[in-house]
Amino acid sequence: MNVTLLLIGKTAENYLQTGIDIYVDRLQHYTRFSIEVVPALRDVRNATPAEVKLKEGQLLLKHMAKADRVVLLDERGRSYTSVGFAERLQQHMNGGVRHLMFVVGGAYGFSPDVYQAASERMSLSTLTFNHQMVRLFFVEQLYRAFTILRNEKYHNE
Repeated sequence: MNVTLLLIGKTAENYLQTGIDIYVDRLQHYTRFSIEVVPALRDVRNATPAEVKLKEGQLLLKHMAKADRVVLLDERGRSYTSVGFAERLQQHMNGGVRHLMFVVGGAYGFSPDVYQAASERMSLSTLTFNHQMVRLFFVEQLYRAFTILRNEKYHNE
């Protein structure tokens, strides 16, 4: 199964990118994983949040068409434990999903069109995180899920 993490804009902080790179490297042992970055919009100082979400949404939708299953990382999505997320990942694999895409929106979230195009929503926490930090948290959880599925000694219960 191919797994893609779709993002708006580059990761701004070096410490976050370093952490992301560590887990991306580890994930290569379990699946074909890639990160696709949609360039951040320029000159949006005078745009409303709704206008920004709409423009970002149009860009995201172009990339989402390539995936069999699209999961939005959204604070109002379904919450999982790490074991529960691993089980959900296994369900996708058993269900024949060839390309699973997880999407992190911009600072204002997703447009209505993106919500409509997605298969499901997943929350990493009931807390709200900076969309830049979610990237690191997600790749770590994805790595953790694969180690759980392989019964490896990374996750402690």
